[in-house]
Amino acid sequence: MDPIEAAEELSSCKEPCPELKPRPRFRAGHTFRALNHGNFRLFFFGQLISLIGTWMTNTAEGWLVYQLTGSKALLGVVAAASTAPMLLLSTFGGWLADHRPKRSILVATQSASMAISLTLAFLVWRGAVQPWQLIVMAVAGGIVMAFDMPARQSFVIEMTDRENLTNAISLNSAAFNGARVIGPSIAGLVMAKLGIAMCFFVDGISFIAVIAGLLAMRLAPHRAPVRRESVFEGAIGGFRHVWNTPRLLRIFFLFGTVGIFGWSYGVLMPAIAKDTLRVNEASYGLLLAANGVGALCGALAVASSSHAVSPRTLAFGGIWIFSAAIACFAYTRLLWPAMFFLAVSGFGLLLFFSSANSAVQTSVHDEMRGRVMGIWALAFGGAVPIGGLEAGTLAHYFGAPATIAFGAAVCALAALGTALVTRKSREA
Repeated sequence: MDPIEAAEELSSCKEPCPELKPRPRFRAGHTFRALNHGNFRLFFFGQLISLIGTWMTNTAEGWLVYQLTGSKALLGVVAAASTAPMLLLSTFGGWLADHRPKRSILVATQSASMAISLTLAFLVWRGAVQPWQLIVMAVAGGIVMAFDMPARQSFVIEMTDRENLTNAISLNSAAFNGARVIGPSIAGLVMAKLGIAMCFFVDGISFIAVIAGLLAMRLAPHRAPVRRESVFEGAIGGFRHVWNTPRLLRIFFLFGTVGIFGWSYGVLMPAIAKDTLRVNEASYGLLLAANGVGALCGALAVASSSHAVSPRTLAFGGIWIFSAAIACFAYTRLLWPAMFFLAVSGFGLLLFFSSANSAVQTSVHDEMRGRVMGIWALAFGGAVPIGGLEAGTLAHYFGAPATIAFGAAVCALAALGTALVTRKSREA
């Protein structure tokens, strides 16, 4: 039983439910309990170092695209190119994660990502980089991500256990967003002092940390599924499981909607920084870092309170907090208020993403987890390019602030509609 369903049944039981325990009170000691597992500890710190480099690349890439072309639409094209391959390959990536050692898959994907970053560094350093090359590199990164995301998401339980799964997922989100705080700040300074090429180079070197952590783990031998099946059969099984589980359908619907209309605000950040706030590279890095601070706090809040607060409450509340804050950010003209609203929006968005991810993973069996997370990656891979194109196109005609505010309104209404459907389902 997943956390959302458990919370719903707990509130509707007329007599004590023996399989459900009362929710304990909030305790700060719960926040880092997954780090007691040595394998997860290796992965967590190695990934943290690598993600700092990744966020340096993300920051530098958006700035480089806008610097080369001045095109808001091309920002959306590059964002779409980086995730579009997941539409075609993430289902296969999920099947592979269920049938092959996940560590081996991750070592291969992280090595490929290293090669892409170092190639970008070389092209920029030589002064030979062209917009089409950035699109090609984005497509290559998307292909790698289609295999990396399902394996990485479903690998968490092998490094910990089911009891600490939600905490480990939240800590992964904390590492991701902790890197969002550090990476863009460093990138802004490095771009201003040493040039954009150095950001890509540092990112390439940072992958050594996570690869070393993966190779140092002590894992049980891989056990292939007893029932052999083709990629097509595995994909159908994953989709059938999601389709026949209403709570999963609701989560995926919200995830897709927020991914298209909410997450796409990041695509327009360089345009907002240059044209609306009129700031330089260092201040642009501070904007992204402020967003990361809020997201980090959101991830830690889920890690600390997931045992005491309903994931449904965290998910819906997170979307509404995000929508209100990002709408305010869209029409802010000063740097410090913009940083504040970005921090609040990051907090709300991570409340939703982290609790939704945990709810999905704890509602599936181990042998199905890779395929379901492949569908999660597919939803992400579909939402981000569509959202990037939507944001870039609307911003071209109506401006970046109006586009961001429109996306915030759509997310808030989608959450309200889903909340009403969930309430009627409980009443029925």
